[in-house]
Amino acid sequence: MTTRWFILSAIGRDRPGLVSELARLVLDSDANLEDSRMTILGTDFAVILLCSSRGGDAADRLSLGSKRLERDHGLTILIRELASGRRPAIPAPGTRLYRVEAAGEDRAGIVAGICGVLAEHGVNIVELDTQSRPGQGGEPHYQMTIRAEVPDGVDPRALRDALEREAERLVLDVALMPA
Repeated sequence: MTTRWFILSAIGRDRPGLVSELARLVLDSDANLEDSRMTILGTDFAVILLCSSRGGDAADRLSLGSKRLERDHGLTILIRELASGRRPAIPAPGTRLYRVEAAGEDRAGIVAGICGVLAEHGVNIVELDTQSRPGQGGEPHYQMTIRAEVPDGVDPRALRDALEREAERLVLDVALMPA
């Protein structure tokens, strides 16, 4: 039997034991936990898991177990099978890995503006992390860190210039550097 790949995402009120419950679900479904991202956002816990299985009934077992966790623990769970399997390693062939950092006073449109510039240049975002924290004088300070695959044909100086123009419009500091 070939390997099947699944993405499982779950959100729910944060409490001790959720990671254990989700890891047990994967194990009991005859699947292997390959990769994960977990965090607390607001008052909720959010997780994305990449699982693989050679078992023919793994999808059904994941689905049944997820329904139990939703009912017993108030989680919202989504399972998606990846028809084409796992993607190539990061950075993908034909790209270079870069880091983008932006920081400044929190305001609407920061993520949309910076990510829009990256999209216009054909850059693929592989990881994005944002935080809004109290800054000096109590004003909210926003920080964003992006790991991105920049196509080999994109001139990093041109990308940096475009990011700096957008950062000037948003009144931010921005930096682009190889990761």
